[in-house]
Amino acid sequence: MTLVARNVVGVVLPVAAVFDQIQTALSGPGAAVLVAPPGAGKTTLVPLELLSAHWLSGKLLVLEPRRLAARAAAARMASLLGQRVGETVGVRTRGDSRGSASTRIEVVTEGILTRMVLADPSLAGVSAVIFDEFHERSLDADLGLACCLETRALLRPDLRLLVMSATLDAAVVSRLLGDAPVIVSSGRSFPVATVWCPPRARQSWEAAVVAAVGRALRDQATGDVLVFLPGAGEIRRVRGLLGSIDADVLDLHGGLDAGAQDAALRSSAGRRRVVLATAIAQTSVTLPDVTAVVDGGLARRSRFDPRRGIGGLVTEPVSQASAEQRRGRAGRVQSGICYRVWDESAHRGLPAFDPPEIVTADLTSLALDVAAWGGLDDDRWLDPPPPGRLAAASSLLSSLGALDAAGHLTDHGLRLSGLGLHPRLGHLLVRGTELGHASLAATLAALSSERDIFTGPPASRPVDMRERLAALRSPTSSTDRGVRDRVLADAQRFATRLSNDFATEPVVSRPVLSQSPADDDAAGLLIGLAFPDRLARRRATGARFVLSSGGGAVLDAHDPLGRETFLAIAELDVVVGSADARISMAAPLDLVDIETILGDRLVWEDDVRWDRRTRDVVASRQRRFGSLVVEEDHRATPSAGLATAALLEGIRTEGIALLHLSDHTQRWRERVTVCRRHVGDWWPDVSDQILLENLSTWLGPLLTGCTKRADLARVDTNSAVRSLLPWPLSREIDELAPTHLTVPSGSRVAIDYTAEVPTMAVKLQEMFGLSQSPQLAGGRIPLVIHLLSPARRPLQVTSDLASFWSTGYPSLRAEMRGKYPRHPWPEDPTTATPTARVTPRKK
Repeated sequence: MTLVARNVVGVVLPVAAVFDQIQTALSGPGAAVLVAPPGAGKTTLVPLELLSAHWLSGKLLVLEPRRLAARAAAARMASLLGQRVGETVGVRTRGDSRGSASTRIEVVTEGILTRMVLADPSLAGVSAVIFDEFHERSLDADLGLACCLETRALLRPDLRLLVMSATLDAAVVSRLLGDAPVIVSSGRSFPVATVWCPPRARQSWEAAVVAAVGRALRDQATGDVLVFLPGAGEIRRVRGLLGSIDADVLDLHGGLDAGAQDAALRSSAGRRRVVLATAIAQTSVTLPDVTAVVDGGLARRSRFDPRRGIGGLVTEPVSQASAEQRRGRAGRVQSGICYRVWDESAHRGLPAFDPPEIVTADLTSLALDVAAWGGLDDDRWLDPPPPGRLAAASSLLSSLGALDAAGHLTDHGLRLSGLGLHPRLGHLLVRGTELGHASLAATLAALSSERDIFTGPPASRPVDMRERLAALRSPTSSTDRGVRDRVLADAQRFATRLSNDFATEPVVSRPVLSQSPADDDAAGLLIGLAFPDRLARRRATGARFVLSSGGGAVLDAHDPLGRETFLAIAELDVVVGSADARISMAAPLDLVDIETILGDRLVWEDDVRWDRRTRDVVASRQRRFGSLVVEEDHRATPSAGLATAALLEGIRTEGIALLHLSDHTQRWRERVTVCRRHVGDWWPDVSDQILLENLSTWLGPLLTGCTKRADLARVDTNSAVRSLLPWPLSREIDELAPTHLTVPSGSRVAIDYTAEVPTMAVKLQEMFGLSQSPQLAGGRIPLVIHLLSPARRPLQVTSDLASFWSTGYPSLRAEMRGKYPRHPWPEDPTTATPTARVTPRKK
């Protein structure tokens, strides 16, 4: 067996050079990290090598990130042994399980390990777990490694762990594994040239990809072209633009059946091929005969929007590490070329690595699995789950009845964990069966866990889930037959399992086909069970809805569902730059359905708030769940506390002007502000901002019994504001910042405190006899004097009267004597008699 692993078809593969190091590490410490580039042979040869290990008494589990990779790895190992899959080498994925009593290597997808370790934490019968392509950092891989580390620490110190990757921060993983040895293997690849071919001006991205494919076929006389695209939709569009090129065009993505996927992995019969693939072809599998790669530079990744509570796939630029892996695919059989549909400067701006799913994706399934495990300490994780998002996931599980108030798994949660589905879909299956809709529940769960059966651009697909149910019964040209067949197979599998669990009558082979269209009307009810946070009510205008979680959602204006009062939404698309998500799958429901879904979580509450449209308090009694209001009574009388809070919110919204403070109080506030600015900060801040921030303290107690804006008229708000000035200061303010000053003429002149420095406007003749400027607060508060002409027009602005009399007044006197001859203009204004009147005429 060792000879098979170390020398395949007479060629020694690079990973064979480190076999002894791997054996030593797993025989001793029992854990290791293997860093080996593509082409080294690690995926298929390392497991075969370990068959000869003296410690191997049970199975070797080999984890692969995708079903295609698992099948391909198992098939390759079996062929090297001259056997079929299911003998020494077995495989287990969703929908494909081949093994026997003689199976010693079992290749599984990462989710299978999660189910295995949750069912049996000791992993009895398993000697070692190999995590292949760990750099992809899926949720299941991170959870599987964390659980295996705890199993190894508490139950199975003999359990061997090997983490393998082509691009990985090996030191970090080594520390997590208890400073496990890091083993580095060389790879086997040929030089690959890089050609930058970004879209030209006004050229679409898809057209640029097609142009690069044509260039690759011309530049390389032989060999196949592998094209990386983010998803099946882009694959369809690029295929349509390729036209009649001189090559066979094949698709490769996760939505294809096994036969179609395997066809892309087989060597061609002489005719060149163009393989349009998603990231499924980036690692773990080898496509023969590829000498050119066209990389569109985009990838589909799982993202979660915590603000809206929506998770989904988002198209983003690839990382530099992913781009390098894709590039390497062109050099597996000979020298190759990689055509990148972006420019070199954009490449430098790409992130270095893909973020792990644990920091970006929906954590609901992870939270359920962690609860089923009994909790995991942070030191078991390579990256611990973000606490806020984990708490949000736990809250959703509580709303589904999977966790109790203490966060522990309920019997219902235990059942959901055993189903191996997303908790939402598991809840749909279980509750739907309990309500007598087992067949419909199984079909809806299958539809929600697969790609959409409808093809074409997302905007052109029907939103109503009932149309998908109808299309399963009567497929049309707009449906994808392969996806439809998988949905029906999954629905049968779910229904059969639930039939066994509930001991109901046997379910027919294709449950959806046995349903009548009338049964489809329960779709909204069942979707609502899975997505209680996405129950929605139509807003007053347009096809816009408010979700029970508080977010917004929108339909196309002409969609028939836009006229429904209530919707249960199965799928939402985040729209960049929009406050509302786009509804892509939903079904209508009524109040009875909502009552069934929510039960006692649907409660009557008082809703008292400030209405910006009417600029007043509005009150009603609402039957609601979160932001979803299903019934409303506008005759309700608001409670005192809620009415006060609404009034205070209204004042904050509308501003302090809503209190209609008197002019006298406004002038008083200005005087207090000047004292605070120039005398000392022990004077209170009575600005609009501070008054609004502290409304509940100084005004709230006075609003008892007030339920409308009009009631503010009977509240003495002026006294309330003036009470903010402590008693000692209230005695000083008239002395420090008086409202008026008596000038030499005897007139009482008002002081304006609205500016940063107080001002006083007075006729120049009224200031005769005063040699120095008057002072406020003993000179601590400056005063600016606006000297006016007899006609009360500005003549001079000064804060230093003595300087003005000596330097500015003489020239002003010479100018003004002729203009105002009946008014006095003495040579020495400091000794002249002040007057507010004209000089009497001589008789």
